[in-house]
Amino acid sequence: MSYSFDNISIKKDGKRVFPIMGEIHYSRVPRAEWAERLLKMKAGGVTIVSAYVIWIHHEEIEGEYDWSGDRDLHGFVQTLKDCGMKMLLRIGPWCHGEARNGGFPDWLLHKDYEPRTNDEKYFAVVQKWYKEIFSQVKDFICNPEDAATSENPIIGVQIENEYGHCGGLYEKEGGEAHMRRLQKIAIETGFKVALYTATGWGGAWTGGMLPVMGGYCDAPWDQRTTEIEPSGNYTFTHERNDHNIGSDHGFGYGITFDIEKFPYLTAELGGGLQVTGHRRTIATAKDIAAVALTKLGSGCNLLGFYMYTGGTNPEGKLTTLQESKATGYLNDLPVKSYDFRAPVREFGQVSEMLRELKLLTYFAADFGEDLCELKAEIPVEVKPDDLVSLRYSYRTDGEKGYFFVNNYVRHQKLAEHTKVVLSSPDGKTALPAFDVKNGDFFFVPFNMKFGKTLVKTATVTPFTKIGDGEKEVFVFYAREHETAGEQFFAFGDENSQNAAQSSFLVLSREDALNAWKIGARLVITDSDSYALENEKAEIEIVTRLNGSVFVYPDFEKAPKGWKKTGKVNKNCAGDLNPVLFAEYVREVSESEGKNGELEAKNEGGIYKIDLSALSKTLRGAKTLSDIFVKIDYTGESARLYAKKNGKRTLILDHFYLGEEYPWEIGLKRFVQPASDCALSDEELSELELEITPLKKDAKIYIEKWPEISGSEIATLKSVKFESEWKYTI
Repeated sequence: MSYSFDNISIKKDGKRVFPIMGEIHYSRVPRAEWAERLLKMKAGGVTIVSAYVIWIHHEEIEGEYDWSGDRDLHGFVQTLKDCGMKMLLRIGPWCHGEARNGGFPDWLLHKDYEPRTNDEKYFAVVQKWYKEIFSQVKDFICNPEDAATSENPIIGVQIENEYGHCGGLYEKEGGEAHMRRLQKIAIETGFKVALYTATGWGGAWTGGMLPVMGGYCDAPWDQRTTEIEPSGNYTFTHERNDHNIGSDHGFGYGITFDIEKFPYLTAELGGGLQVTGHRRTIATAKDIAAVALTKLGSGCNLLGFYMYTGGTNPEGKLTTLQESKATGYLNDLPVKSYDFRAPVREFGQVSEMLRELKLLTYFAADFGEDLCELKAEIPVEVKPDDLVSLRYSYRTDGEKGYFFVNNYVRHQKLAEHTKVVLSSPDGKTALPAFDVKNGDFFFVPFNMKFGKTLVKTATVTPFTKIGDGEKEVFVFYAREHETAGEQFFAFGDENSQNAAQSSFLVLSREDALNAWKIGARLVITDSDSYALENEKAEIEIVTRLNGSVFVYPDFEKAPKGWKKTGKVNKNCAGDLNPVLFAEYVREVSESEGKNGELEAKNEGGIYKIDLSALSKTLRGAKTLSDIFVKIDYTGESARLYAKKNGKRTLILDHFYLGEEYPWEIGLKRFVQPASDCALSDEELSELELEITPLKKDAKIYIEKWPEISGSEIATLKSVKFESEWKYTI
């Protein structure tokens, strides 16, 4: 297996691929949850895992390296390999990642040289650090010059981060020399890989390496505490840099490389947004997905999401490890929480974000090779603040391709467009007239072949495919306001229509959000459940309900403990060509674990919470996956303490986001013996919750402020819990 790239895309064994990349920080995730998190990422369509090696997490005290427990990089990459995934390792040395000093240990800042400059003393200490990283991952490097390593997971390395954009040297000669020197040190150390990447936005220097770009739907680092202008990342454009920069200064401003020589790849599309002390931005699933679709329609050939799974900052030996204004950075972050409101949340919750992004990631996996060849054509580049004009683009070779439409901008109402007719660039193929409503974002094919069938036009979106050969089924999904029974397809000739439709399944958008591709099967759950393939190639259903699941094709026999109730036609294309999903329900209702409310005793403004009974239930149950504790409070922030080794210790914290977003905590990590976070039942029986008051005149951006009758508010409304079960089929 070999990887390479040209100016269009990444290639695998000489063929174009459209990777999906997702960021996870292993040192911010309990070791006992690594495999579970990676399998959830894989279920969401991620094919390449990216991860920072955060220096301060491993060498907080100079010369004392910690690669143990949750910091075990070697163990993490082995787990990743066992899960069948590839990796792009981000070795810094500076990372940012909302870590203290951008990831630099404090001791590095007190040397007689300046970090991130071309001082030889700095390069010497970086070389030492790179060697330490390499000692952990040397068995996993995919070296293009060594065929024996071709199946190893680490196919790429990122050097530095935002160098020349956020710190470092800002003049070209010194900045480019710095990046080239770091790459040379990495190669000499042993990091011989096919892909060397560097972040390329905002004037960052890349040293000739493969540039990767970014784009967020909002800016929680923005120092304003008001609503900000519409993001340019919702507009189709050939500008790879942030559109707001491009609109102000002209095309290509702030780009330090020749875009004609490199493919359009991203590494930091916001998979969510990490809230800051002064700006509590809520990124919804559609906020994020509309940006990703717009990048896809602008010619992007790798969707990379930062973060894809949230986490929790580890305990520091000398200091806390979060970014803060006290350390010279722009923002105050929670001491512990790095939830990021990502597709997979801080405690492993599968969010609506993952479901939305899956509509794009599954498509990229199954149809990305053809998509990579199609160039982006953008008839009109709409300005970010233009909320009236229709935003659309093509990915096309002139005759075939896809139409992309985005009529969604976060917190904005866009004009609706009726009876829109889009034609192919050559004018020979036109879609049936359709309406575009405020909030719509979608893409549809024209003159594209699916298997042996030519789809001249379609008003539904390709999602995935299951099976192969004559049994291959192409799965599409309808827009929210499309109705069952519509004629969704126009095929290339009349003779192919009946045969073609028997191989085409059109799901409702809701069913597509809840659909999970597992091997040759499609499993549809409810919105409180999800399905994935575990390390043993078994299907796991994880649910907070005890509902039914739908499977196509059907199992050879009913799985143990499940009962088939019948078959249901899930094809929105009507009864002419039904696709029957088998419906299964659990034969016996689950009795382990219940949902309920906990008592929180207020003792002088400190709330005492006892989770010991729940922990005993979780330890003793066979099918319980986790128990989630929901703390519904109003205040500026909240912190949870435990008495560990007789010392009152902060274990979790949270920034208040609004009344609709209670603080949800997963209990599992505290009862797993292998976890660095494990607590005894005695420790869990004496948890203390503190709430900092939210002042009425606080300079904080909260999207929906609570009512405050006096000058401030700090109140606990309730502490509830919900059980989550896991069933293996």
